[in-house]
Amino acid sequence: MLAIFHKAFAHPPEELKSPASHKQSKKPKLPDETLQEFLSTHPATTTFSMNFGDAAVLAYVSPADNDHHSFLHHHNNQRLFCGYDDIYCLFMGSLNNLCAQIKQYGLSRTANEAMLVIEAYRTLRDRGPYPADQVIKDLDGSFAFVVYDSKIGTVFTALGSDGGVKLYWGIAADGSVVISDDLGVIKAGCAKSFAPFPAGCIFHSESGLMSFEHPMNKLRAMPRVDSEGVMCGANFKVDLYSRVNSIPRVGSEANWVDWNNAN
Repeated sequence: MLAIFHKAFAHPPEELKSPASHKQSKKPKLPDETLQEFLSTHPATTTFSMNFGDAAVLAYVSPADNDHHSFLHHHNNQRLFCGYDDIYCLFMGSLNNLCAQIKQYGLSRTANEAMLVIEAYRTLRDRGPYPADQVIKDLDGSFAFVVYDSKIGTVFTALGSDGGVKLYWGIAADGSVVISDDLGVIKAGCAKSFAPFPAGCIFHSESGLMSFEHPMNKLRAMPRVDSEGVMCGANFKVDLYSRVNSIPRVGSEANWVDWNNAN
């Protein structure tokens, strides 16, 4: 999958941007160039993209492009795309507790993981009080997803903590944030300004990056150096020695409103 969001909407962490990106012979590409490279690496019949003006681009490779035998025996390769009520979700992996979560959110038994994530996002957006970290922590499995709310221009991304699915992000030539599971596309499009998306974390375009496993602890940027000794975009690690204010996991509606106002 590939998601590209204009910097005005996504507000990526500054530490992702490496000064070395524009000093090397291999420079970051513009979003359109990265999109075309992603699409060109897969058969046209199994790949499609959606463009949201200057705000965002979402691209998806259907399961038909995976090796069939591998797909059947490695369910973490599952790729899903879903759109509902101007909200779009790219999902990779699988949830072990999908049935229980479907029941909790009152969805149809035929709902898949992408549909569930959209409903969870809508619940967070419209019907709190539900701390975002608790909602994502309730998802049991190997997963990564990107949600784009085209109505209000919100980006919401998460990566499971078990390491079963890999996700990367970086900065394009125009400052846009690029998110993909395709490391080759990320490296080519973002040059030195990229890093693995931190496992067990969520990124929201308004409140930034946080850990859903340790929501009361800050994330600190650890400088990355490649094999050539060149500074790259930072890795983000949970600082277990630094605590930040957070609402209780079980709180009142007033607490949820206060948290939203604070963020």
